[in-house]
Amino acid sequence: MVQVQKILLLAGSFEARRMAESLSNMGVTYDAWLSEAPRGDARMPQVPLLRRFDAPDEMRETVALGGYTAVLDASHVFDRSVTQQAVFATDVLRLPYLRLERPPWETDGHPNLRSAHDVAAANAMIGQGARVFCATGWDSVPEYAGFKGEVLMVRQTRRHARPAPFAFVKLVFGDPPFSAADEQTLFIKLKIDTLICRNLGGRASRPKLDAAQALGLDVILIERPRAPAGIPHLSGIQSQLTLV
Repeated sequence: MVQVQKILLLAGSFEARRMAESLSNMGVTYDAWLSEAPRGDARMPQVPLLRRFDAPDEMRETVALGGYTAVLDASHVFDRSVTQQAVFATDVLRLPYLRLERPPWETDGHPNLRSAHDVAAANAMIGQGARVFCATGWDSVPEYAGFKGEVLMVRQTRRHARPAPFAFVKLVFGDPPFSAADEQTLFIKLKIDTLICRNLGGRASRPKLDAAQALGLDVILIERPRAPAGIPHLSGIQSQLTLV
């Protein structure tokens, strides 16, 4: 008896949307899971399910009940708990697993760049009076407690009326995509001297980094958490993908 494929796609990245389109075009049955509500207007061919697990066993049980035959992990590069839980679940259930993750940015040519392992470490690098543009997201704002700069301008791509938790935080609303020229204009207008962002990789998020380099701004780049060692992975979507 031939087993019908049913793929679990762990989403949260641009690559996940591309993969969802590929699976739909191939006629492959799949479910997409997101660990948090989607951002922006980019839609997937089918509505993803919100699934967040506190422990690896919870994901394993849900994967088993779902009858999935393989897992494609294109979750966000800064949400390693999803990948760790997926690796555990597929190992126990003996299911094929593949991680899809874009390469990090090459930053060797940036003379004013420093690396940090998380937001708290980046915050500790900020000097007195700094005017900082922050692209680490709303959920990271509490980690800037003790900020020593003059102002922390936090980019938001969805309008909301939530009050900032600290007086030094100012919200900057904008609609992507952003070009390097747009970012330069914005940084000059806001009198920014420091950029904090995460090493997401890819072209869509790169313009702010290029703009900061062109203007000679200081950059604190938060590096990705390490993925589990030895997992099978691809750095881009191939023209043909065999699912077994």
